[in-house]
Amino acid sequence: MNTAVNVNVVHESEAQRQHARVRIPAKLRYIAADRQTLEARIEDLSAGGFCILAKHPLRVGDVHRGRLQFLIDNLGLAMDVEFQVRSYDPSNGRTGCQFQNLEQRDIATLRHLITSHLSGELVTMGDVLSTLQRDNFTKARKQKDGGSGLSAFGRLRAVTFSLGVFVVGVAAFGFIAKSVYGLYFVSHAQSGVVSMPSINVTMPRDGTVQRLVEVHGEVAKGAPLASFSTSMLDVLKGHLDDQQLQPAKVEELFGKQLSGTLTSPCDCIVAQQLVDDGQYASKGAVIFQLLPRNSQATVDARFSYRQFDDVKPGARVKFQVAGEDDVRQGQIVSSASLNSADLSSDIRVQIKPDAPLSSELSGRPVAVSSDRGPSLDWLIDKAVARGL
Repeated sequence: MNTAVNVNVVHESEAQRQHARVRIPAKLRYIAADRQTLEARIEDLSAGGFCILAKHPLRVGDVHRGRLQFLIDNLGLAMDVEFQVRSYDPSNGRTGCQFQNLEQRDIATLRHLITSHLSGELVTMGDVLSTLQRDNFTKARKQKDGGSGLSAFGRLRAVTFSLGVFVVGVAAFGFIAKSVYGLYFVSHAQSGVVSMPSINVTMPRDGTVQRLVEVHGEVAKGAPLASFSTSMLDVLKGHLDDQQLQPAKVEELFGKQLSGTLTSPCDCIVAQQLVDDGQYASKGAVIFQLLPRNSQATVDARFSYRQFDDVKPGARVKFQVAGEDDVRQGQIVSSASLNSADLSSDIRVQIKPDAPLSSELSGRPVAVSSDRGPSLDWLIDKAVARGL
């Protein structure tokens, strides 16, 4: 088997040249150091440089300007170049030169000439023009230097930005996890209120009232709460005969006032006054609402019937009274349907707080929730049960 060898290619496997050198008919016209215009024949050419046989000595390291001349389709192709002398052999004048500051168009033309010569194809002027018209280069890849090119401030800014993104990601994950947990493991009451057993003090007769104690103040059993005044005519109504119903007598009775006192039926706290001082109240109207001192406040809450398994008596719940920042805990002591005839109605539960509630909180709205998901205590109990 015969292998054809291209004698025009200079192989240097030991040096492992970056560019292959080929022998292409070309000339170089350049300006020497003494401003003389000289001409030399190109011995070999590559994309990185060329070699000539210089008739005049050239100093290594000098940079010269010249013009490469090619003959293509009987047409001359000239290329202005700048080169640096890298080696010089005084015995035969062989000089190695390296291109400097080549433009992209010149690099594309040289590569096309070299590639076509190596493949044995004929180089035409049309091919050269087509090569010059298209974009033969791509953008350089970004260097991943691991931040070695950044300044101290740049690194600090990059670390701060990364930390900020991490914190936002953790916060978003926590928010989503909390929302999912609340959706599947927490039951919320539709409404709730602080409730205390109360005693109503009503108006014995039609008239006006004037309180004698302050609201939220303590009163002993039998102590006066308020004074009231009513018309004598109203007191004697139904007990007058015909002679006493004469107009003059009625007018006289109407002008007389009868006063009385409302007393406390127990050792209580005045929760609220429902009729203002000096305001007229009819017989039987509630004037004061009292709370026994030794009574304990509870929380009444209303849950949906679908949450039946979560609000059984004995279940633990959490609640927060309006106006307070602390979350309290309690236990459900009773539950009942608001309407026994309708099984789909709401369930009303009574909650006993772990810590006593102040009587001043009576009537305030409460947010109640029942957490049935895994907790730290639940995990500890499981671990203890398994003997861990």
